[in-house]
Amino acid sequence: MTDYASRLSRSRTIAAAKGIDILLVGTGAEFAYLTGSWVSSHERLTCLVIRPDAEPVIVAPNTDIESLQGVAAHLVGWSDGQDPYALALEGVRPNTVALGSSLTADHVLRFQSAIRSQLDPSSPDVTHVEYLLATEALAELFSRKDPDEVAELRAAAAAIDAVHAEVPRLLEPGRTEAEVASDLRELILRDHREADFIIVGSGPNGANPHYDFGDRVLAAGDPVVVDIGGTLPSGYHSDCTRTYVVGADPSAAPADFQEAYAVLEKAQAAGRAAARPGASAQDIDRATRKVIDDAGWGEYFTHRTGHGIGLSTHEEPFIMEGNELELSQSMAFSIEPGIYVPGKWGMRLEDIVVTTESGCESLNQAPRGLR
Repeated sequence: MTDYASRLSRSRTIAAAKGIDILLVGTGAEFAYLTGSWVSSHERLTCLVIRPDAEPVIVAPNTDIESLQGVAAHLVGWSDGQDPYALALEGVRPNTVALGSSLTADHVLRFQSAIRSQLDPSSPDVTHVEYLLATEALAELFSRKDPDEVAELRAAAAAIDAVHAEVPRLLEPGRTEAEVASDLRELILRDHREADFIIVGSGPNGANPHYDFGDRVLAAGDPVVVDIGGTLPSGYHSDCTRTYVVGADPSAAPADFQEAYAVLEKAQAAGRAAARPGASAQDIDRATRKVIDDAGWGEYFTHRTGHGIGLSTHEEPFIMEGNELELSQSMAFSIEPGIYVPGKWGMRLEDIVVTTESGCESLNQAPRGLR
């Protein structure tokens, strides 16, 4: 509870420094990070209200209020027929509002309507009220992991590395992608609470970065992209991608694939070398992309280099062009360049790293070479 109280206090400090009048955070990963609670009230509003000038408040349905006892915030219950949006905004007429990413459109529109009703009737337009994303406003808080969080991410990385260690024996000629995926799900659930996603993209299917799996039959020499991740009991996530070749001999893969994979390994190493406090998120993307561009494969690298990870699988910092967020120590994110040639094959190489005092540490230790 001390950790959550500290996070709430720091969020108030950040809000004050950025001129944010109120932060409204719905249930989900952001709410859990700040309060320790994964409570869900379905379509009813449960909202953490953070203001620089007041103690944190949670507005929640009376049906769920007991589930929130003990959190480091004042609880305000509401019953069906009451207006929870007015309760959340009580005592403030905000000019700058930061909204949590889990708030759905029905909640956002009702908050906007409640804010509009506070304005001078002679100027009903709410466009002068500035709306921000809480994830961006609090990026420096959400992105930096404390030692306990790093320990959970380290455990998650070890758990998914153990699954990758089993992959070569699963990729036998004659098996289908779906059969391999079924085995992977069982292996993930040995040490994870949930299997979040499983990609087994063989041959031309690997050229789709967000493919999952199908009935394609594996053949010797086929490249296979295996991207897997799960959720630990603590709520922290794993995510790791390796690219394999079906059969005992990786050199049976197409020659152009092997040539490109050597480039991919260099690109991912360049990204890890660029990841350090003081660099920007886009610096890492540029480092990986330059290697792939210079080797002539640039048009086939079609996505960002990475994403933050923690209680959400994808969160800040997003490692991509245009993100000038300056990295600091203890940020956790993926470095996962890929090359995808439509109709032929794909490849991706992904590690979760944590920035250290002078560079970064890869939490994933699974071999990066073709197996």
